[in-house]
Amino acid sequence: MRILVADDHDLVRETIAAYLDGTDIEEVLAVATLQDAVQAARDTGSFDLVLLDYSMPGMNGLEGLAEMRRANEDRPVAILSGTASRSVAEAALKAGAQGFIPKTLSARSLLTAARFMAAGEIYAPLEFMRGEGAEAKVLTRRETDVLGGICEGKSNKEIARDLDLQEVTVKLHVKTLSRKLQARNRTHAAMIARDRGLV
Repeated sequence: MRILVADDHDLVRETIAAYLDGTDIEEVLAVATLQDAVQAARDTGSFDLVLLDYSMPGMNGLEGLAEMRRANEDRPVAILSGTASRSVAEAALKAGAQGFIPKTLSARSLLTAARFMAAGEIYAPLEFMRGEGAEAKVLTRRETDVLGGICEGKSNKEIARDLDLQEVTVKLHVKTLSRKLQARNRTHAAMIARDRGLV
């Protein structure tokens, strides 16, 4: 099996490529842009599976998916994302993606999903598509205010002063909104907020 991973973040790309280390996988090629991915498919022949980062340069929403599918001769192409919403995942599947892979997926699950999609099956994590994750948990107005402060790069102390709150209260809001967004830290929460247009 030959797999192509396209992601503009070096660490993410290398981690995913390392995860795809199965005895049945002969080659994992990793590139940083959509154009490199398209070129790789043209130069070396189509891949059994292509994993495309949803928000990397050149993707232009789901237009990149269509372009990659053409270059890969309509063989399986799936979307990878760390921040996309359930609606984006649904749109990707409707547009012909072989699957939708959250970047939070464990190594074992990713390898299983890759084999599944290469075999022609559609893959999307059930709990994500049901909306039991971030999408089902709506942020309160105050959490949204705090998130806005995080996106502006403000400290908890500065956010507390701006919103006329105690710093400990802001800390609590940061904790709850991070849990709702399934964010690992403040920076990740800001990334998710921007990606979903929450602020």
